[in-house]
Amino acid sequence: MVRLEDAVVARYEHKGHRFEILVDPNAIDDIKSGKIDNVVDYLVIDEIFKDARKGDRAGEETIKEVFGTTDVNEIAKRIIRDGQVQLTTEQRRKMLEEKKKRIIMEIARNAINPQTGAPHPPKRIELALEEAKVHIDPLKSVEEQVPLVLKALRPIIPIRFEKVKIAVKVSGEMYGKIYGEVSKMGVILKEEWQSDGSWIGLIEIPAGMQGDFLDMLNKKTHGNVQTKIIRR
Repeated sequence: MVRLEDAVVARYEHKGHRFEILVDPNAIDDIKSGKIDNVVDYLVIDEIFKDARKGDRAGEETIKEVFGTTDVNEIAKRIIRDGQVQLTTEQRRKMLEEKKKRIIMEIARNAINPQTGAPHPPKRIELALEEAKVHIDPLKSVEEQVPLVLKALRPIIPIRFEKVKIAVKVSGEMYGKIYGEVSKMGVILKEEWQSDGSWIGLIEIPAGMQGDFLDMLNKKTHGNVQTKIIRR
């Protein structure tokens, strides 16, 4: 459950009836995208209101008529998905800043400068975003907004999403130290053990993560690693 002072009102109106819930604003994205199924955990109270701030509950018959159920969890999902979220100015500002940071990091992680093949630093993306005067919606998901942001950035900086393949060779001893991180950062397309006990893997990662990936390998193995970027 979320504290009342941290919650926002999500409202859905249908045929003259109004339905409201008090919900954690930080959970809105994940609820809309289906990542959160148990919405009740993010409500102040598992009740459907006609006026949440006054504490006026909606009638059960009306709820059943409009939603076809009295299951608070299912109704809350629909209110958030199809209704409107009422944010205060400060809540909107905070959510906007957080969403902007997440969009910038998502682009930095996946994009490169096609002229150089190098990733764009987050600061460069942020400055280009400001120059492009891109509108960020605090209530829309990162995934939904990234394509629109990329389109707005392209006239300002050369940028495209790309993945790279990196061949990695380590000793059997080092394999256990890197495998978990390698699996988290990318997709292992192919792997095999050599007769000398060494491990070779072909890993595909977002292009913007090349530096972080190679730094991780060198740190974990103390430099005892061989890597090669595989060009198409």
